[in-house]
Amino acid sequence: MKKIVTLILFVSIVVNVFATHNRAGEITYRQISDLTFEITIITYTASGPGWTADRPELEILWGDNTSSVLPRVEKTELPDNFRRNKYVGTHTYPGPGIYVIVVEDPNRNLGVSNIPNSVNTVFTITTTMLINPTIGTNNTPVLTQPPVDKAAVGQLFVHNPGAYDPDGDSLSYKLTTCRAENGEPIEGYTLPQASNSLSVDEITGDLVWDTPVYPGVYNIAMLIEEWRNGIKIGQILRDMQIEVYETNNKPPVVFAVDTCVEADSLLILWVSATDPNNDFITLTANGAPFEIEGSEPSFAQTISEPGYAEGKFMWQTYCDYVRKQDYALNIKAEDQSDPVSLADINSVSIAVVGPKVENVNIAATTTEISLVWDANNCENVVGYNIYRRISPSGFVPDFCEVGVPDDIGYAKIDFVEGYNNTSYLDNTVSQGHEYCYLITAVFPDVAEGYASDEVCDVLIRGIPTITNVSVNATDENTGEIYVAWAKPTEIDIGEAPGPYQYVLYRSDGFFGENLVEIATLNGLDDTTYTDSNIDTKNTAWSYKVEFYNNEPGNRFLIGTPHIASSVFIDFQQMENALMLNFNKNTPWVNTEYTVYRYDEVSAVFDSIGYSPNEYYVDNGLINGKEYCYLVRSKGGYSVDGILNPLINVSQENCEEAIDTTAPCTPIFDVVSNCDSVSFYANWEYNDTCYDDVKEYRIYFTPYLDDSYQLVYTANANMREFVYTPESGMAGCFYVTAVDSFQNESSPSVKVCLDDCTYYILPNVFTPNDDGINDLFQPIPPYYFVEKIDIQIFNRWGLLMFETEDPDINWDGRYYKNGKLVTDGVYYYICDVYEQRLTGIEVRHLHGFIHVFTSKNENQVRE
Repeated sequence: MKKIVTLILFVSIVVNVFATHNRAGEITYRQISDLTFEITIITYTASGPGWTADRPELEILWGDNTSSVLPRVEKTELPDNFRRNKYVGTHTYPGPGIYVIVVEDPNRNLGVSNIPNSVNTVFTITTTMLINPTIGTNNTPVLTQPPVDKAAVGQLFVHNPGAYDPDGDSLSYKLTTCRAENGEPIEGYTLPQASNSLSVDEITGDLVWDTPVYPGVYNIAMLIEEWRNGIKIGQILRDMQIEVYETNNKPPVVFAVDTCVEADSLLILWVSATDPNNDFITLTANGAPFEIEGSEPSFAQTISEPGYAEGKFMWQTYCDYVRKQDYALNIKAEDQSDPVSLADINSVSIAVVGPKVENVNIAATTTEISLVWDANNCENVVGYNIYRRISPSGFVPDFCEVGVPDDIGYAKIDFVEGYNNTSYLDNTVSQGHEYCYLITAVFPDVAEGYASDEVCDVLIRGIPTITNVSVNATDENTGEIYVAWAKPTEIDIGEAPGPYQYVLYRSDGFFGENLVEIATLNGLDDTTYTDSNIDTKNTAWSYKVEFYNNEPGNRFLIGTPHIASSVFIDFQQMENALMLNFNKNTPWVNTEYTVYRYDEVSAVFDSIGYSPNEYYVDNGLINGKEYCYLVRSKGGYSVDGILNPLINVSQENCEEAIDTTAPCTPIFDVVSNCDSVSFYANWEYNDTCYDDVKEYRIYFTPYLDDSYQLVYTANANMREFVYTPESGMAGCFYVTAVDSFQNESSPSVKVCLDDCTYYILPNVFTPNDDGINDLFQPIPPYYFVEKIDIQIFNRWGLLMFETEDPDINWDGRYYKNGKLVTDGVYYYICDVYEQRLTGIEVRHLHGFIHVFTSKNENQVRE
């Protein structure tokens, strides 16, 4: 059924096979349901005197080996002999997958300077979609700026597509090659010449041509890629046309600045433009705010004077507009110059930000801190992020600064789900610190609003605060640890009149998983204990001090105590070095570690360095020699009234310097060399990381979900490798570095390639028995084709020939009677079964064949 539909369309196309008119266009879509999409094709074609070609309908290839004919639903005649055409249709896909939607139409308009023989070059635009239930509903960006524009020789040209993504996905931009038949890059295509450069900003989408060199008509293709959570979910290939004039006119310059607005507020943005030729200027605006359903922005030009113009943009925002991605507003200034008017576009980013959380109240007990706040002004909030740090930061958000910056010491500790859930109990706090909090409202796409006012509080000091867990002696049997704590100073004597008792518990490990009681101490003032005859050499120990009201008949635990551990050293062995790791769990904050190493000459531990981090690397050691260390930590609490600084000592521990550290991961890249049927791999290595690399190992798999195999081992001096595959020009690679101790680095980034296509069919052949081009065959060479399924039809849909042989070898004869077909244009559809990353995949080809033969007798008529 698919093939019959295609042939019917071919009949309509061949009538206008020499019609030439396409200038620019793009394909967009809107998801209606899980597998059903509404597709919109926009083309800009030549019109006016001399242009007779018109397309009331267009064929679309859906990417699933089916096609349809879409009707034109809108035709708009524009100045300068342009016509805007809009075609709309729906399609239901068979299931999840990646689909490339293609529209081809013969041909492009005459005289495109950077496309050889443009008048005979098929105009092709594509859009790629990913249907995947795990990523959710997706719609392409809406492109609000027309893909046709004017520029002047020697004048800076700036264009922006004005892309607005209704789902709030991230967009990126890049230049690519304009496409011809079968979506292939146009042979001989070049970017227009520039005095300095021609590039597109990958973030903003600004196309900057600095500057055009020659007058003429130029086509440029831009890839607009769509990303969600780091995954590429689609792309639009937009083909645009720029007319460059030789003129003394200079374009105007727009002045407008990026801004933000709090949701539910009215944004008023003033813009202006100047013109160096003192021409009158027309200001217009379009972009994302005009595309949002229910949005009613307005733009009015308020001043129009020679060489100067001002405009006023107004936009009433709502809470539903809050999202992570900014909205792009395009301000266009076009001069009123004759005969050539020029324009400038300024893309303004507008952030619609959520209101801050108001009226945060904080209260502390001896063990917990509670927070309560008002529900946010925006009812579409899905919850609230809770941030915490020790001691105040003084943070006040700047204008447009949402969320909590990474560099002010706050860490997100929780998320409270629900708009009306406006309280939080923090029971992960400890005595001795002032805890501060910021709260933000979270919106459906996890955008955050302005942070709340900072609130801080200190736990009531109604329970003991551990200050020391310090190793006095290191031994497997007679080890000793000194434990101390600060006594409570804010006891509620009405609730707990005394007398009081401390109960001390000990556990192996850092977090008190196996606590056992080891001592009781009566009264408030006995706040130290020496724990003896334990293994401090091989084990870290943690402690808890419970505080009791010990009144006869009224004994109860006061508050919930915290856990504190000793500092315990372990090692990472390295070549000629040891990395010491300082493991601990303490309610206080350590700010400095002094490292001591045993000196065999003086027979004492001597300090060798300091570290603010919880590790230290001792370099310059001798492999195979044992070295012994201990560490002294220095820290404290953040409130007054507790001993400061707090000094605690680790156990003594020894280790040999032996290289067990793998080299750093190489920086790796691979490119396909389609012409030579090979992959070129190259890598870089930072020799300052670890300089003992002996070899590099390159791993490969021809399939995306298959296991990797070692395919080459390169010596330490090599930085490149050429790999010729056996089964197909598709596969994934990674590289590792290996040192002389056979320590292998973690894999590099995995690079997967599947960008070579070898099976290409010609568009002409001459079956006239002259020994030249007598057979219709694929253009040699081709590789990795399992089989094909090709059918060739005449213009009336009559099957002329079919085969599954990849070589085809059609001699131009009708398969039923062996007679030569007549000269003319024939149509083929071909399924090519190729080796790809996911295995054998089918690639659908279709196109025209021009048959020329001098033999006219006994021919099958078209």
